Amino acid sequence: MATKYIRAYQNKFEGVYYYESQTRLFQGKPDKCFVVTFKVSGRKIWEKIGWKSQGITPQIANEKRNQFVQEIQLGSPIITAAMRKEEAFKRNRYIEEIAQIYFEKNKDRLKGYKTDLNRYEKHLKTLFGKRQVSTLTTLDIADLINSMNGKADGTIWNVVELLRRLINFGSKADLCPPLSFTINMPERNNEVVEYLTPEEVKRFFSTMRHWHNQEACRMLKLAYFTAMRRGEIFKLQDADLDFHFNLIRLRDPKGKKTTSIPMNPIAKEIIEEQIAWRDNKHPGSTYLFPGTKGGKRTDCSAIDPIKKTAQLPPEFRIFHSLRHHYAVTLANSGKYTLDMIGELLTHKSTAMTKRYGHFLPDTMQTAGEIAASLLANGTE
Repeated sequence: MATKYIRAYQNKFEGVYYYESQTRLFQGKPDKCFVVTFKVSGRKIWEKIGWKSQGITPQIANEKRNQFVQEIQLGSPIITAAMRKEEAFKRNRYIEEIAQIYFEKNKDRLKGYKTDLNRYEKHLKTLFGKRQVSTLTTLDIADLINSMNGKADGTIWNVVELLRRLINFGSKADLCPPLSFTINMPERNNEVVEYLTPEEVKRFFSTMRHWHNQEACRMLKLAYFTAMRRGEIFKLQDADLDFHFNLIRLRDPKGKKTTSIPMNPIAKEIIEEQIAWRDNKHPGSTYLFPGTKGGKRTDCSAIDPIKKTAQLPPEFRIFHSLRHHYAVTLANSGKYTLDMIGELLTHKSTAMTKRYGHFLPDTMQTAGEIAASLLANGTE
C-alpha cells in the first residue's frame, strides 16, 4: 500500500507534508512523520525530516525545507537521506564485496592467492559473505571456529587470519568500519615438519630419472637441493644467476627483502642444463623456467603426477615440504646451527627455524653436557 502524504497546512508551509504511522503511537494517536518536497534540476525530491515523537513540528520541517531551497539557489549540492544512506552503505559493504575487491586487487601480487581464495570460498563465503563487518560479534568468530571442527589447527588459524585480513583491508579502503572488537586468534600448535625417509627419497629420484617431462624434474631437484620456494623458482631470471660468485638472487621472497643464497655445485649443474633446454625451447626468454610463450610461470601440472608415481605421502606438499626436508637433513648432520639453517632458508625470524631444534640430537647433547659441566663448578 502506497504511503499517503498529507499537506501539513493547506495555506502555510509550502511543500511540508506528513504521513501517519500504522504501527507507532504518540500521545495516544498515530505518530506523524514529517517530510518535505522540493525540486532539483526539475526532479521532485521527497526528504524525510523526522517524527512528531522526536520533536519535529511543521515549523521545523519548513525551516529545513527552506535550507534545502537556499542551498539549491546557491548551487550547493543537496545531500538527501537516500544519498546519505547510499553513501553509508558504500562504507559498510558486505564481506563478499570486500573479498571480491581484495582478491582482484591482489591477484598478481598476493603470495598464496589461490590458497587464500580457496579458503574464502570453502570456509568464509557461506558464513560471512552476506554479512557486514558492523554486525559481527565474537560469537560469529566462535561459530567460524566451531564450523571447522576436526580441521588442523593451522588450517583454522589461517582461515581466521584471512577473515581478519579482509576486514583490515576493507577498513583501510573505507569499504567498512573497523571491527568493534579484537579477534583472539586460535591456538596453532601443529607446525608439522614433513620430510622424506631414505626409501622415499630413492623413489622420488628414481621417478624423476625416468620421467618424460625433465623440465619439471629439474624444477623439483632445484627445490630439493636449495630449499627455494615455488614462487621464488618461478620468478628466477638470468639476471638473478651469478655464476662468478655462485649466488642465486631471490626477488621479493616471502620475507619481502631481496636476498641471495649459495649456488651449490649440484644446483649450478641443474641450472645450466635448464638454460640449455630453455634457450632451445623458448629462445629469447629470460625466465629460467618459463611459462606460456616464455613469460613468467604460474603453475606446473606435472608436480602432482610425479608425487603420485613416486608414492610420496598424500600430505607431503612438494615444494613446501622439500624445504622442511632440506632443513631436517642439515640439522641431523650436526654440522649446521639453527642460525645457519635459517640463513639458508631465508627465514626473517629465528622463531621460524626453531621447529628444527629437536633434529639436532648431537649438537643438543653436546650443549647439554657443556652446560652441566659449567654448572657443576664449585658444587663439590
